[in-house]
Amino acid sequence: MKKKVVIKIGELTKKHNISLRELSRLSDVRHAALSELSNGKRESISFSHIERIAEALNISDIREIIELVEEE
Repeated sequence: MKKKVVIKIGELTKKHNISLRELSRLSDVRHAALSELSNGKRESISFSHIERIAEALNISDIREIIELVEEE
């Protein structure tokens, strides 16, 4: 089976009870980029974005941000 990397922006905003705009402000990642990631319309994410999101939300385990899943 094929694997797929999933960026869990929607889960993060719900867990931390913040909006995409607030996450954008805290992480200094463009709102449009976060929105595309959240909606599955963006195929890539930069390491610097992952680092900034992790720092903004005080995340120490990258698995809270990204996940590798089996594609159907």
